[in-house]
Amino acid sequence: MKKILFSLFICALTLNAISQNATVEKSTFGIQTGFLGIWVHNESKLSKLISLRSEIGLDTGVTIKDGNNISGYLLTPVLTLEPRWYYNLNKRVSKSKRIDGNSGNFISIKTTYHPDWFVISNESDLNFITDISIVPTWGIRRNIGNHFAYETGIGVGYVHYFKKDNVVLINEPDVAVNLHLRAGYRF
Repeated sequence: MKKILFSLFICALTLNAISQNATVEKSTFGIQTGFLGIWVHNESKLSKLISLRSEIGLDTGVTIKDGNNISGYLLTPVLTLEPRWYYNLNKRVSKSKRIDGNSGNFISIKTTYHPDWFVISNESDLNFITDISIVPTWGIRRNIGNHFAYETGIGVGYVHYFKKDNVVLINEPDVAVNLHLRAGYRF
C-alpha cells in the first residue's frame, strides 16, 4: 500500500510540474547583428506571454545615383519598439523544449523610427529622409547554448516618410517589409 501511495505522490508531482504555465523572462538584454546592421536590445515582461522589445542600433542601406546603379553604403540610427506575443511557450514546455531567453515563436507589431541624427556613408552630400514604419511580423527565436541565439522574422506593413525642404516624394505612403535574420549574444 505504501508503494502505491508513494507512486501516486510522485505522479502527482510530475503532473503538477508539467501543468505549470510557461512565461516570458522578466528582462533580457543582448546585442545582435545581421546582414543589414547591428543592434542592442532589451525585452521586458508585460504579461505571461507578452514582452516589450526596445532596440537601438544602426541599420545598413545602399545609396543610388541617377536611379540606376548602387553607388555606396550608409549606416543610420534606428529606434524600435516591438510588443511581442510568444504564442507557443506552453507547447514548447510540454515537449521539453527550451524557453529560456524567450526562445519561441512570436507575433509582433514592429514600430521603427529612423531619425536624421547622423549618417555614416562613403557618399558626400547625402540627404537622408526620416521615416517611421509599423510592420506586423511573425518570427522565431532559438537559443544556442546559454548565451547565443538566432532570430528570424518576416512581415509587411506601412512606412511614412517625413518630407524635408526641397525633397519631392512621388507616392508618399509606401509598403515596408521586415525580413530579418540575426545572430546575437544574450547577457
